[in-house]
Amino acid sequence: EAQLVESGGGLVQPGGSLRLSCAASGFVFSSYSMAWVRQAPGKGLEWVSQISAGARTTMYADPVKGRFTISRDNAKRTLYLQMDSLKPEDTAVYYCARGRTAYANNGYDPNSRGQGTRVTVSS
Repeated sequence: EAQLVESGGGLVQPGGSLRLSCAASGFVFSSYSMAWVRQAPGKGLEWVSQISAGARTTMYADPVKGRFTISRDNAKRTLYLQMDSLKPEDTAVYYCARGRTAYANNGYDPNSRGQGTRVTVSS
């Protein structure tokens, strides 16, 4: 059974940075693309970014393009999200999720999400 544990969230001022991590277990991490998704207060789930199994392909939602960087370490079975130039509208619970396939453009399984890590961007 896939298990994902997110960490690294917190309170940060606008313009600040955070680095999220996601530790994976229970499946062959290096065989799947991985995604970050978020849920802002009172809103639905929003796809943020995805990386292919071999890390050759990355994709980003327009609101975070140029500010967020997704990466992974297959040896450590860990997914990362470097978030820079944070804005109040980035405030949300961030989840990692397993992709449906090895490719970054084939979606993700929303039921594979971990418990999430809360990011609050406020002065």
